[in-house]
Amino acid sequence: MCAPRRLAPTEHPAPTGLCRSSGSELRERIMAALRQPQVAELLAEARRAFREEFGAEPELAVSAPGRVNLIGEHTDYNQGLVLPMALELVTVLVGSAREDGLVSLLTTSADADEPQRLQFPLPTAQRSLEPGTPQWANYVKGVIQYYPAAPLPGFSAVLVSSVPLGGGLSSSASLEVAMYTFLQQLCPDSGTVAARAQVCQRAEHSFAGVPCGIMDQLISLMGQKGHALLIDCRWGSLPSSPPTCTQELLSGVCPLPGAASTRLTSSSPPLQLHPRSLETSLVPLSDPKLAVLITNSNVHHSLSSSEYPVRRRQCEEVARALGKESLREVQMEELEAARDLVSKEGFRRARHVVGEIRRTAQAAAALKRGDYRGFGRLMVESHRSLRDDYQVSCLELDQLVEAALAVPGVYGSRMTGGGFGGCTVTLLEASATAQAMQHIQEQYSGTATFYLSQAADGAKVLPL
Repeated sequence: MCAPRRLAPTEHPAPTGLCRSSGSELRERIMAALRQPQVAELLAEARRAFREEFGAEPELAVSAPGRVNLIGEHTDYNQGLVLPMALELVTVLVGSAREDGLVSLLTTSADADEPQRLQFPLPTAQRSLEPGTPQWANYVKGVIQYYPAAPLPGFSAVLVSSVPLGGGLSSSASLEVAMYTFLQQLCPDSGTVAARAQVCQRAEHSFAGVPCGIMDQLISLMGQKGHALLIDCRWGSLPSSPPTCTQELLSGVCPLPGAASTRLTSSSPPLQLHPRSLETSLVPLSDPKLAVLITNSNVHHSLSSSEYPVRRRQCEEVARALGKESLREVQMEELEAARDLVSKEGFRRARHVVGEIRRTAQAAAALKRGDYRGFGRLMVESHRSLRDDYQVSCLELDQLVEAALAVPGVYGSRMTGGGFGGCTVTLLEASATAQAMQHIQEQYSGTATFYLSQAADGAKVLPL
């Protein structure tokens, strides 16, 4: 994990140890960003691997996307606002039912921990699935354990993904949602999209040990081509007077309170949804003159062993000190007035969350009216807040953001995801993408990987 570094708003990272690539290497990386594997290619790879592993053609195929959060970081578990979009980077799962009650899995990901093959029996009333090794299989096991329809048959399946692991683009939710969508084909469920997202979220809480919010699973299920998705992650009873900056927005859902300090198990009761939960608002994002550039720092992190649970607990402590259910109910003026009631560190964490919720509402409005410069300014404010108040950025992410902001045609840039590595997201003019990628790599102390993606659809069944 890279340690956070505080920079003044105008300070640029020192260019020590810069890894300057040759012109041909840069061109290769730029071209790679423009030709990410398409679903058809991933499907062909999955079918080929299935034939080699199981000696037959798969009968079913599904896909589910990763996501990038444009703005609204570390707000979903604080019942706040988020603005993600689904990516063209996806997990493809192919498989067939089997009659012996076993689940046989293979992942083709070179970055997944060993073993890449795994077999286990389906859960029963007497025997629940439990997390273990390999870690990648825990996300699958959790979804199987909590899948609400029955009876599930055994199955064989192969997983292929273009979503980078540990990059902050939600490879975990992509895997969970792909598995849920596959199970629907084996044994149809009758639940709502909200309930499906919640099953996947619960799997991540109890089988991966990550107290995530619900944003990642929601956008992987609900993404729509050419749109970002504004989600209001409020759960429980609504306050009598909604926060003034989002009165026009609808309520949503967030995870079980206390999940950061209370580990859910396979026998934990299901989380309860607010009756008006998961109403969302589509925000157009299809301007051909606009591009979304994702830059992977290739500094990897593991949220379950990082500062993520610590930050969540700090937010809950501040909310309790202010007599609120969550930081969503706190206005900046209230927080400032109560500064002496909380620790200095807790105040800074809460200041980020309260400000970020407001920024996300403003950013969605700016995007709707085509104010890309206004949106970009809010992205930069978000990054500085994550860096200075929430302290989840690091040297590599700061370098990538500062390098992007120096390129003409860039509207804004920020870290995205849990932090301590992973990716940045940059909004820019489409005509500036090649120059931006070249400049970023020239200024970056490591080796960056680039992804260009349009706002994509959510999970779907693929024809074979």
